[in-house]
Amino acid sequence: MPSLFDPMQIGDLILANRIVMAPLTRSRSRGLKPGAMAVEYYRQRAAAGLIITEGTQINPEGQGYLDTPGIHSSEQIAAWREVTDAVHAAGGKIAVQLWHVGRISHQVFQPEGRAPVSSTSRPANGKTFTAEGLVPVSAPRALATEEIPGVVAAFVHAARCAMEAGFDAVEVHGANGYLIDQFLRDSINDRTDQYGGSIENRARLLVEVMTAIAAAIGPGRTGLRLSPVTPVNDAGQDSQAQALFNHVAEQLAPLKLAFLDVVEGQTGGPRDIAPFDYQAMRQRFGGTWIANNGYSREMALQAVAAGEADAIAFGRDFISNPDLVRRLRLNAPLQPLDRATLYGGDAKGYIDYPALAA
Repeated sequence: MPSLFDPMQIGDLILANRIVMAPLTRSRSRGLKPGAMAVEYYRQRAAAGLIITEGTQINPEGQGYLDTPGIHSSEQIAAWREVTDAVHAAGGKIAVQLWHVGRISHQVFQPEGRAPVSSTSRPANGKTFTAEGLVPVSAPRALATEEIPGVVAAFVHAARCAMEAGFDAVEVHGANGYLIDQFLRDSINDRTDQYGGSIENRARLLVEVMTAIAAAIGPGRTGLRLSPVTPVNDAGQDSQAQALFNHVAEQLAPLKLAFLDVVEGQTGGPRDIAPFDYQAMRQRFGGTWIANNGYSREMALQAVAAGEADAIAFGRDFISNPDLVRRLRLNAPLQPLDRATLYGGDAKGYIDYPALAA
């Protein structure tokens, strides 16, 4: 039986183990690009089989929070190249998470102070971090049908920028109530064009994005994150969540993507927030399945050994344990997380967590 610590191939990549660092927003990218601290942060965690970076916006409209990085300009490409070079020098593999927040944004982040864009014009009941602190998100504008090819093109441009920056792969953020999820769920999507209404229509944007990126950079370097039932960012449950995400998996299967990264339950919360058969979805996808959300060492070992997942993504544990892979291998104690330093700030709570003594 496979072990959590065994090497594996996902798409075009050979990973040293089946432990994945989940994407984690840290809001330390001043100037919307990673700096020297980010280089060290990711280098410290390069023992992961695969690092998936913090959410990284595909264009200026994709930003929703203070000091989050992008991957759409030459300056951002150069800054991320410092990160990827450091991770590769330490023997690691790294993917960038391509992010468009949609309506989970504020006009202060938008070009010319415009309204954020979404599948809908209905505002989310949520807040975001700006230079002024925590504020309600702005009311969005529903994308016109003729604008949607431009969104797909922006995802493709960002994916190409990621390859230029030296990333091994990309992960499209289709989860957690952000733009793609805003199209998927009928609790948010109230459109009447070919991107709204039926399950097939609501899944159309996601399928177009994944098809276009796979064609541009290769399916073996293209992954996706989904969260079928999480309620975060005012993402109400879809009326037919199982049918919706089974359909998505079936549509993605022919693309032969590198992986599907699935949040089980509520992101960062209860795993049993709503009923959902993840294995039924996995069977329809047929490719590498990375499971995420609240996995302990014991749960991760069991899931991989039983064939319920090919790899496990750990989030918060990687923040406070840069040497998480070694600690899991040795069954060593994990350091607790300092929640006060999660977002923004300096090196404290970012690159100063100690590794185990030799």
